[in-house]
Amino acid sequence: MITHKNTFSVVTGAFGYSGKYIARKLLEHKQSVITLTGHPNRPNEFGQRIEARPFNFDRPETLVDTLQGAETLYNTYWVRFNHGDKTFAQAVENSRTLFQAAKTAGVGRIVHLSVTNPMITSNLPYFRNKALLEAYLQQLGMPYGIVRPTVVFGTEDILINNIAFLLRRMPVFAVPGSGEYRVQPIYVEDLAEICLETANARQNRCLDAAGPEIFTFEELIRLIRKAVGSRARIVHLPPRLALFFPKVFGVVLNDVLLTRDELSGLMAGLLVSEDPPNGRTRFSRWVREHADSLGANYASELKRHYNQD
Repeated sequence: MITHKNTFSVVTGAFGYSGKYIARKLLEHKQSVITLTGHPNRPNEFGQRIEARPFNFDRPETLVDTLQGAETLYNTYWVRFNHGDKTFAQAVENSRTLFQAAKTAGVGRIVHLSVTNPMITSNLPYFRNKALLEAYLQQLGMPYGIVRPTVVFGTEDILINNIAFLLRRMPVFAVPGSGEYRVQPIYVEDLAEICLETANARQNRCLDAAGPEIFTFEELIRLIRKAVGSRARIVHLPPRLALFFPKVFGVVLNDVLLTRDELSGLMAGLLVSEDPPNGRTRFSRWVREHADSLGANYASELKRHYNQD
């Protein structure tokens, strides 16, 4: 049973993806919520129930004022890849500023979303910088919970949706390499529930968030293809050649579909947990239940997370 004191929580990115589901869960549990956002004009389903404030990374004293009295800070802020002035280095620095402000403000606990298998020695910037930020939080000297999701899926998902989008429209779908590397999707609502449970823990925690099913990448593609009624032919190409197609589509769609580093992390099996699964929702069932809407429209990473609106 999840219980909360009659105070408030702060969620970064409650108008986005994972932050939105965390905020919904908090409201369901009668918790007051403030969100920090870099997109103050983004459509807000919560109306007056959630107060939105800017990140103010360049004004730490304002951040401290915003966080004063908060029971929990749920941090989903990050970048998927370097683009313009939005870089991993800047994301780490901004997150450190946020965490220090939370400590100064006396926030009860930080729940931070990381990624499975982060490693400071990794040659992949996403995983290396996630590990660096985890280390900073663990040494900060305040209560924390670190939740490491695998691949997150849900209604507003980008990756799974855009795979379905391409399968619906293209006669051929290129799978990099053998397609035998594995992935373990976690449902976004399950992830949100895990985050709230982590906030209630009495001790510091670091845990993976992973769903009950593990697929090879090719199995995942075939599952989506069948669900959306696609007749696309699945072909295997060397990874470098397979990346050519996402680059071309990225130019056409003015977006970034897949980076070399993301493909390397996927093929290295970094999106699978070694721990027992703690998500309940089966991707195989969800994809069938949402087949009509999955991939019906394209979801732009740059428009959603990199362009200020």
